[in-house]
Amino acid sequence: MKIKTLNNVNFEYKGYDVSGTHDDPDGIIVRSASLHDTEFGPNLKAIARAGIGVNNIPVARCTERGIVVFNTPGANANAVKELVIAGLLLSSRKIIDGVNWVGTLTEDVAAQVEKGKKPFGGSEIMGKRLGVIGLGSIGGLVANAALGLGMDVVGYDQHMSVEAAWRVSNNVHKLDSLNELYATCDYITVHVPLCDDTRDMINAETLRMMKQGVKILNFARAEIVDEQAMLAALQQEKASCYVTDLPTDQTVGVPNVITIPHLGASTAESQENCATMASKQLVDYLENGNIVNSVSLPDCTLPRSGSARICVFHDNVPNVVSQLTSLIASNNANIVGMIGKSRGNISYTVIDIDGEANIQDILNIPEVRYARQV
Repeated sequence: MKIKTLNNVNFEYKGYDVSGTHDDPDGIIVRSASLHDTEFGPNLKAIARAGIGVNNIPVARCTERGIVVFNTPGANANAVKELVIAGLLLSSRKIIDGVNWVGTLTEDVAAQVEKGKKPFGGSEIMGKRLGVIGLGSIGGLVANAALGLGMDVVGYDQHMSVEAAWRVSNNVHKLDSLNELYATCDYITVHVPLCDDTRDMINAETLRMMKQGVKILNFARAEIVDEQAMLAALQQEKASCYVTDLPTDQTVGVPNVITIPHLGASTAESQENCATMASKQLVDYLENGNIVNSVSLPDCTLPRSGSARICVFHDNVPNVVSQLTSLIASNNANIVGMIGKSRGNISYTVIDIDGEANIQDILNIPEVRYARQV
């Protein structure tokens, strides 16, 4: 099988034809290169994004074609966590201003430093309250790390998974209301995906609820913060600092805004972790039909059994599965394992059989979008 790699993503599995120039690969691994204008060939089965965001991938078009789109949640979580902690410290101590000032000194530096350092004082984070919005792979690590630095940490996550709950320390107090978090925290950091519910969630109304001098950190998506409201709050001294890893035309060069050039995942370790995770997920899908961390479909995995496996994308409507099982039975094959999952108007069914199945007969079912045997 052919794998096309973009953005110098490493793919180290043997037995694959790997190149950055394949015209019609079976799988694509990508970081940031845009695929919106790419025409996908008939052999393409999956795209693996070595990272979280998939704005560079036409997910809806892929889903219609039965092309699975993967991302790698958690692979860069530690790198982002460390930068968020750095952001906490930068927002509390005027380190950047001080460093820039020292860079202007040319002689008698030690004496000038002692004489002129007073404007660059700050405050400690120990004992201060940090509110973490979103306690997933990144937010959970931030919360735990802040506890280790002596902060009082509270969190809010409306959709917290059981797995995430196990990872977050019991000493992180989980709040039932965002309003309580807004009203009581000295620092607030957001770690949620961008969607209709989170767009502009930090806005003029929510800022009014916050403590005087609150510090906001945004390492998620720029659109989660209403920047005009944020800049107004800074000007009115309602907020004392805004730290973002997502600079825009509106935030660059503004006093009390610390703009970091999107460095959250920019570590060698993070890049390697993302590439490894993306490759593993892609190979498991190509070889076994298992889906883990797809942005278009729910997780769907089944231990292998039988002599063959049939993987089918189809419309999420009644009677499709019964048609599949009838066709398999008509070929004198026996079903030894099966799983199916749905999201929206599309379903994915994996069937292990003893025997053979006619894939063309399956493709002839009107509701079937894509089928293959692995």
